[in-house]
Amino acid sequence: MHEAPRDSGTPEPSEAHGTSGVPGAHECPGTPAPATSCEAPEPVEPARAPEIARPAPAHRLGAVRRGPADPVKSLMHRHRELCERAVDPLEVAAGLEAHGVTDRAAARYRHRDVFSLAEELFARVPGVAAAPAKGPDAPERDVATRAAWSLRALVPGAVCVATVSALGLTEGALGGRARIAIAVAGGLVALAGLALGLRSGPLYAEGRSSGAAKAYGCWLLGYVLYGEPLLDQVLSGGPEGPWALTPAPLLGLALSLAPATWCAHLFSVHAHRRLIGSRALEEFAAGVRPLLFGVVALHLCALAGLLYLAHLAYGGGGAYVGAASLGVLLLLARLLTVHGFPGLAVGGMAVACAVEALAPALVLAGRLPGLHVLARPVDTLVMASGTGSVPAVACGATAFGLLVAATVVLSRASAHSTARPVDEGPAVA
Repeated sequence: MHEAPRDSGTPEPSEAHGTSGVPGAHECPGTPAPATSCEAPEPVEPARAPEIARPAPAHRLGAVRRGPADPVKSLMHRHRELCERAVDPLEVAAGLEAHGVTDRAAARYRHRDVFSLAEELFARVPGVAAAPAKGPDAPERDVATRAAWSLRALVPGAVCVATVSALGLTEGALGGRARIAIAVAGGLVALAGLALGLRSGPLYAEGRSSGAAKAYGCWLLGYVLYGEPLLDQVLSGGPEGPWALTPAPLLGLALSLAPATWCAHLFSVHAHRRLIGSRALEEFAAGVRPLLFGVVALHLCALAGLLYLAHLAYGGGGAYVGAASLGVLLLLARLLTVHGFPGLAVGGMAVACAVEALAPALVLAGRLPGLHVLARPVDTLVMASGTGSVPAVACGATAFGLLVAATVVLSRASAHSTARPVDEGPAVA
């Protein structure tokens, strides 16, 4: 018996049940077998609730681009008065720096530095119309005003020379009261000449100088004349008897007003030129610092020469190192006052006055029972380098502190924007 061959057209059991060999695959009902079977539908993402619906890409792009189209506009409205009254972009840059805008902050306004940002602000904000300038041409006005404040700066030194000469010529010929009257009159005229010399030129502070600064200045100058003899008598058990005067250092300081004025003029002029040529605040600061050091060194050399000449002409002793330190201190204090930092100047002068007054006070306090230790620092300092070391330490340390402070604040562009132009004489109130 032979087994009948299997019909090839008979479907397999899986096929008979409508499967295609894949578990779970079913034919669509109502369709013939040879027809193409229905495919599984594409997966559809379930609908989200409105409150958690995913934002569309277009909305996401809009959120990224949200922001002011003109970032400079808000800054322009904030500093509109500054931009309207500025005469050039440099003044705008200095004003922005005074308000805390740095080169890094300028990058947020799409500018490489503060100078570039100031140029845009100056160009976009219309300025306030200024009255046309009247007067002679600039070169003639420049020469005339320089000659005027130079002559006024020579008045205190000339008066001191005349007073000391009159006291020397009348020694033994006039009584004590007459000589005191000559000295007092000469001192008052010298102070008047000093006030006149500071009312114009590069050392004019435009009303920033206070009464405290003037009082501290008078104390420091008076200590040059009387301080060393007073401390000497206190250390020797006094004070008693008349004090010997030391006019030579005061004479050198009076004569040094003229070179101090010219040093301040050089600093203002060259700082303004560097401000014009600089394109970044760091570049300007790096150029002004050596300029400040050079001006201070130049004034110190001129002062040292004048003090030496005064010593040769009149003698009389005196603390020349302390006088030189005082001259540098006064120059730095005046520069800080002129350029808008009178508080630093007054503070430095107050510290120097306090140290000079503290020295004889400690010596006197050391005489009390059990307090002799208070006088030991002054005794040690005087035994090491003489009574002139007290004003040298007081004024020298204070001048160094003011020099450090001036290096920081006078290297800012804003310190040179509020100062008046260098050759225009006193500002009109």
